[in-house]
Amino acid sequence: MSLNAFPSRRPRRLRLNEARRRLVRETALTPGDLIAPLFVKEGIDDAQPVASMPGVMQHTLDSLLAEAKDLRSAGVSAVMLFGVPASKDAEGTEAWNARGILPTAVRALREAHGDDLVVLTDTCLDEYTDHGHCGPLRPDGTVDNDAAVTSYARAAVMQAEAGADLVAPSGMMDGQVAAIRAALDDAGHAERVGIMAYCTKYASAFYGPFRDAAECAPQFGDRSGYQMDPANADEGVREALTDVAEGADVLLVKPAVPYLDVVRRVKDATAMPLAAYHVSGEYAMVHAAAERGWIDGDRVMAETLIGIRRAGADLVLTYAAGWMARRLA
Repeated sequence: MSLNAFPSRRPRRLRLNEARRRLVRETALTPGDLIAPLFVKEGIDDAQPVASMPGVMQHTLDSLLAEAKDLRSAGVSAVMLFGVPASKDAEGTEAWNARGILPTAVRALREAHGDDLVVLTDTCLDEYTDHGHCGPLRPDGTVDNDAAVTSYARAAVMQAEAGADLVAPSGMMDGQVAAIRAALDDAGHAERVGIMAYCTKYASAFYGPFRDAAECAPQFGDRSGYQMDPANADEGVREALTDVAEGADVLLVKPAVPYLDVVRRVKDATAMPLAAYHVSGEYAMVHAAAERGWIDGDRVMAETLIGIRRAGADLVLTYAAGWMARRLA
């Protein structure tokens, strides 16, 4: 039977041109939905490019401030800071050094932008330990969960006192959100400082370029003992619900693209503000394929980010935040 018998079944009429497509577009992506991850490194005189992540830099304080200004001018109003210290030890003690690179950067951004920029801080130890794991180690080489959580809480209070808006524990330690919430409250930050919980973070092979930027690759083994099994989705929802019960303000699923089903399920199960992390490997793969002429890199990057939003993420952490925001302008 001809489609002409059903004149209402002509969806192509609404796809005819960009203005019509925009009129009926179901999912919107705006610069305000984007969070830019930024790396600030201690002891360097000039910003250093990260070879495995085109367009991404290890910043000095000055170049960090310039980058944040550019992001704000493009409409991006939130950044996630990762500190790369000059010295590391087995306990990761630089993570709670009030004069360390991360809190120094937070104070500089706060002074430059006031409350117009939302500053999130990574609250973990892998950038600060000499072995690259997310907490102190037991004699058998496994991470001591409770010692790690104690350190996270200490680091979170220091970050809050430097001016962070939200702290973001990423280590996937049991009880980390509850311990951080209690420590923040006890330190007088109950009303001001929130927690973005990496509620559902997988032991993924997509993190390699990030480890170049943050200089935090494990010196032995991997993180499968504390990050999630990529085969598990139900567990991801349970982890999210646990973090909500412990006091999380925003949830985060990481990585994004291979786990869009989990993004949707976590959003449906919690109805909480939800972020998804478009991680370094996902970002770098687009650039690598585009450099070889295999794909249209700009279109693929934009399609990827709108796909993350469509899956249910309210916020997208992406190294393409500035580029995407300028494209949306």
